[in-house]
Amino acid sequence: MNEVEDLYKTLKKIQEPKGYYFNKDKQWTFDLLEALILNKKRYGYMSCPCRLATGDIKKDRDIICPCAYREADVKEYGSCYCNLYVSKEWNEGRIKRTYVPERRKPLHEKD
Repeated sequence: MNEVEDLYKTLKKIQEPKGYYFNKDKQWTFDLLEALILNKKRYGYMSCPCRLATGDIKKDRDIICPCAYREADVKEYGSCYCNLYVSKEWNEGRIKRTYVPERRKPLHEKD
């Protein structure tokens, strides 16, 4: 087994009982997991691959996967910003798939 498959199995066990499922498009999911692994090697933590990380864990704490915005995004849209984590209804096509807007404020607005 490779790193991506290991991460997939580990996170699936942890997140599904909480009601967060991986996108059923396995290629999409595996590409994002691969990017998380790359970011961990690059920065030392798994920052969201759909956002620009600074390399400063204090500034990026809100985008460490699962990010601080996932819960609200999945609740409101059925999916997180990058479509890695989704609701069961989203995966089953029972809710409309819409664009998930960015909730994160630009870094210059956080200070």
